Amino acid sequence: MLKRLFILLAALVATPAAADTVVVHAGRLIVDAAQPAQGPSTIVIVDGRIQSVAAGVAPAPAGAKVVELQDKMVLPGLIDTHVHFMSVPGAPFWQEATLSDEWMALVGARNALTTARAGFTTVRDLGSTRLGGFALRDAIAQGLVPGPRMLAAGQALSTIGGHGDVSGFRPEVAEALDGHNTCTGADQCAARVREAAKLGADVIKFHATGGVLSQGDKGLGQAFTDEEMRAIVATAHNLGLKVAAHAHADAGIAAAVRAGVDSIEHGTFASPATIQLMKQRGTVLVPTLMAFTGIRERLGKGVYTPIVEEKVRMTLNEVGKAARLARAAGVPVIFGTDAGVYEHGRNAGEFVHYVELVGMSPAEAIASATTGAARLLGLEREVGRIAPGYSGDLIAVSGDPLKDVSVLQHIDYVMVKGRPIP
Repeated sequence: MLKRLFILLAALVATPAAADTVVVHAGRLIVDAAQPAQGPSTIVIVDGRIQSVAAGVAPAPAGAKVVELQDKMVLPGLIDTHVHFMSVPGAPFWQEATLSDEWMALVGARNALTTARAGFTTVRDLGSTRLGGFALRDAIAQGLVPGPRMLAAGQALSTIGGHGDVSGFRPEVAEALDGHNTCTGADQCAARVREAAKLGADVIKFHATGGVLSQGDKGLGQAFTDEEMRAIVATAHNLGLKVAAHAHADAGIAAAVRAGVDSIEHGTFASPATIQLMKQRGTVLVPTLMAFTGIRERLGKGVYTPIVEEKVRMTLNEVGKAARLARAAGVPVIFGTDAGVYEHGRNAGEFVHYVELVGMSPAEAIASATTGAARLLGLEREVGRIAPGYSGDLIAVSGDPLKDVSVLQHIDYVMVKGRPIP
């Protein structure tokens, strides 16, 4: 009897758990934004990963979950490479001193779900509280809270008194709020990168120039020295981390490109010469045009301080110009919106700007948020396409985004890693 019991237990241990199989029936299908849409198709997803994609509506195997989207267009889940889940548009700067990091983590969880429901199944968070972004990323990955796949930078590196540093408070308050994210000199900047990596950063973000919405810097000029930028980038690359540089002024953009950054975020005043430098160095542009939409909607309404409003007025006439130059020059323009400067969930408004201001076709715009964005994040073999071996990340819409990209602002169904977003 005991022998038979041991045999039974051994058999149970040796038997793998039943696979979680999901079958999606699509009315039309975009597997890759560079390819024409296909007709009725069947996608089989096993344990969160796409196993097969076939033409026609095939019957599902016994025990499989079936998702009927035969009246929808199905396409890869979208990617936003520049979000701030713990930022709220128009929030006064002094709230840094009143809202706890724990509270902001809960705000981030809400914004993550809102973003996923809007069709964005992968994001890169480029600025959060010191540890909050990492905690949210890990909670989503472990299934504790619903949301998109996240890459997180933690706090961006800043110059003392510059964009991203704590300012506008009494010295003792500023000291209490200090995020230990500022640095001066190449050695200290390299050390800050190593500290960020130790905390869990997936990417390094630094403020190469002043910022539009910050209180400390009075302009948008270059912040870090060339030597400091080189130290940040070289250290990050040696650690296997990509680098994103917030940059508005042309001189600061050019300095960051020469330092070897992987992406320029915003790039507002990039000159034709700097765009050519980006092309030579293989640097991509993430123009964040929706950020300026959010800023424009709040201008003159008492939301921003006079210092900020002055900087806002410097930028609004430039929106989209650098991105149009970059596209014409062959510099990759990658989808990223700066969500948090405007309301989370409106991310797909960026597609309309890419078509109307940058001159992209709808297919190009979709590629910027799928295959192009995946390549920037180093996830090109994981997300951005619907193909065997890729993660089961997909969305469905009622219209045809290859004809009218604005339909992506109305998402009917979202799946991340083979599981529906509630």
